[in-house]
Amino acid sequence: MRIKMTQISIVSLILLSLMALPAFAQDDAWTNMVKEKYGNMTITCAFVPHPTTDAFQAMVDEFTQLTGIKVRWDIIEEGYLRQKLLLEHEAKTGVYDVLLIDAFNMAEYSPSGVALDLAPLIQNAELTPEWFDYEDILPAYRDGIGKYNGVIYGIPVAGETRYVGYRKDLFEKYDKKPPETMAEMLELAKFFKGKEEGLYGIGMRGQKGIHFASGWMTTMYQNGGQYLDQKTWDVLVNSPGTVSSLEYYVDLLSQGPPDIGVYTHEEAVSLFMSGKSAMWFDSTALTSWILDETKSMVVDKVGFVPPPEGPAGAYGALAGWNVGISSDVPEDRQQAAWAFIVWMTSKKNAKQYVQLGGTPVRESVYNDPEFVAQNWTFPLQLAALERAANLVEAGITWIPPHVKTMKVLEVVGDYGSDVLAGQMTAQEAMDKAQKDVEAIMAE
Repeated sequence: MRIKMTQISIVSLILLSLMALPAFAQDDAWTNMVKEKYGNMTITCAFVPHPTTDAFQAMVDEFTQLTGIKVRWDIIEEGYLRQKLLLEHEAKTGVYDVLLIDAFNMAEYSPSGVALDLAPLIQNAELTPEWFDYEDILPAYRDGIGKYNGVIYGIPVAGETRYVGYRKDLFEKYDKKPPETMAEMLELAKFFKGKEEGLYGIGMRGQKGIHFASGWMTTMYQNGGQYLDQKTWDVLVNSPGTVSSLEYYVDLLSQGPPDIGVYTHEEAVSLFMSGKSAMWFDSTALTSWILDETKSMVVDKVGFVPPPEGPAGAYGALAGWNVGISSDVPEDRQQAAWAFIVWMTSKKNAKQYVQLGGTPVRESVYNDPEFVAQNWTFPLQLAALERAANLVEAGITWIPPHVKTMKVLEVVGDYGSDVLAGQMTAQEAMDKAQKDVEAIMAE
């Protein structure tokens, strides 16, 4: 009897091992293939300081151990990264392999050929195992920020909308409610500025150029503004709605610190995390920093609400970051770079990525009971995404899908910064910007 039981146990173990074999074998087959073909290679990543970068760097040792591919990092300030990638591409230096691509830049990178079309790699069964699962990425991000004109240039890694963070302790202390409208947000920012020593009303992006334009867009559509008519591509820069939306944003920024005119997303979130601003209005992708006890002083004091409604509607942002591959490197380096992307962004490793501070972009993560229980901001992020969907339903893409969008944003962001500095009125600035943008669109 004892022999029979032992035999049955051995048979059972063999059967269980065989049942588990396909998944492990698939992992081994892919990693072995990658190690054999590309294991002696080194790839270079051009990234910005971002939670995605932090998470990838925490995961990279395991990737190198499994595949043999070594990874170098060049961490570059956001505005400079765009310029550098365009210049490196123009010179065909092939310095970078993996690119962190802001959705803002997709329309500019596409015609210039900076990034590779990823569809052939995704469709290659040898290079892309089933556990990568491209279709698991939320459609809004997969199709809204990872593609341009139907071409896949990036794998979303930090799809984002934007919402308002606020200091619950201060709001409770002064019997205030979080803002539901744009008017309420401005009123609250004015109330809290200087209410306590070293306290400001809000932290947002105000740096001249792209950063100013991006921050302005966070409140622009709700206030009735647009840079471009997205059906006709007529310039709307000095339209009444756009001018009034700029006046609102400058008034809002004026409730921040005196140096807010140099703020990018990093300075804005740092101000909030240090406890020096009552509110913050920026990317959901930065939530992990705000809730990181090693970085933030407001972890147990913060609440979030969706973007406040404005006179023109309840709208929200849809933006984010992708990882792509340079078109300027040889095919073997492109495939090694793709192996890196597959490992870092796969469904298989999505939970690890988010646990390390990465931003969820996959349905499997947002629907994971463990994560939903752990991250109380998920429902609030989804509520903010609903407001972003309102903008899409209105026929407007948050980042105007035009090849000259970045040039337009630079111009309006420069003039907007001049208004913040008190050098001209919003109307004067936008009248000048109107002529400059019309010239750009006519080129």
